[in-house]
Amino acid sequence: MATATELRQMRGKEIGMMQNAIVKENETDYIVKSQSGNGEYRVSQTFKGFVCSCPDNTYRGWTCKHIFAVQFSFNLKQEVKRAITLSPVQVSLCHFCGSSKLKKGGIRHNKSGDIQKFQCLDCHKWTTINLAFEKMKHNPQAITSAMQLYFSGESLRNTRNSLRLLGVQVSHQTVYNWIEKYISLMQKYAEKIQPNVSDVWRGDEIYMKIKGKQKYLFALMDDETRYLIAQEVANRKEQHDAKRLFRNAKEMMGKAPIRLITDGLGSYQNAYESEFKNPARQTEHIREIAFNEEIHNNKNERLNGEIRDREKTMRGIKTMDSPVLSGYQIFHNFIRPHSALKGKTPGEACGITIKGENKWKTLIENASLAKNELQSKRRLEDFA
Repeated sequence: MATATELRQMRGKEIGMMQNAIVKENETDYIVKSQSGNGEYRVSQTFKGFVCSCPDNTYRGWTCKHIFAVQFSFNLKQEVKRAITLSPVQVSLCHFCGSSKLKKGGIRHNKSGDIQKFQCLDCHKWTTINLAFEKMKHNPQAITSAMQLYFSGESLRNTRNSLRLLGVQVSHQTVYNWIEKYISLMQKYAEKIQPNVSDVWRGDEIYMKIKGKQKYLFALMDDETRYLIAQEVANRKEQHDAKRLFRNAKEMMGKAPIRLITDGLGSYQNAYESEFKNPARQTEHIREIAFNEEIHNNKNERLNGEIRDREKTMRGIKTMDSPVLSGYQIFHNFIRPHSALKGKTPGEACGITIKGENKWKTLIENASLAKNELQSKRRLEDFA
């Protein structure tokens, strides 16, 4: 016969398996529906463990079914969490015919270093194994160092000056060309990676100057991991149609959130009703936020501060489609560690691990490999 504790565990498991029965409100608090569905309780994580607002825990001191439900839900999410690992790419195939029969054939001397040349024994063409950096005058280390310096806060000219101390002689325009080329490559690849974001998303907007005119950057961020899900630039704030932003976020994440937190801007309400208001899986929209309340926008303000610091160094952004905003999204999600995530990047908190000492290089190599595979697939389809 089951004990009282075992019965509460069983009921907690039943609640945990109910759709939308548990909503994570912030880092420590969960709202749990009662098993009857007629009420709800707050489960909070403290330094002593979980506490619940229900009578069983508050007055009797029992570990109640609502606490068991939160624990079960958390353990279940950890078990089903998709792990994505990006490793440095080791390429040993001919770029032209795909053959693995390669032989070394001398060295190509560049200003930035030497690159091994190979000859394919099948098609007899010469190639170099330098994925994503073919025909570049400078080596991958110089290019990725420039990107790290720039997105860490340096201007184009300061990045150029730092590279010169390392013996890399380039202009600030060359640095920008590198950024433009490789951010475009990585952005298309990153959009196809589906991270394990939570069910609570935050929307916010920040004004910035683009070509001397005031514009607004609308962004959606995951509450739990700080993963920057999607962003877009708008000419106006009040009349902006944020439907495309919400739609893209929903498609890339493969789901809609259970809870959406924004300010009272009408643009968000209209987009919410169009994209997230679904009777089958109702998304709760919280529009009233304040800094001194439980529902606040501190996390978005932190992200806005990062973007504002980047904009000040650049003295404004020059074009609406500037690679800088996309580049900073990649930097924020995959490269920059976050203190609130215990030194992890938002990508790592979402189950995306990037291996190798140079994460920029690993990302670029995997993006280039995916692009090459897609092009090869299309060529085969054309011949079929």
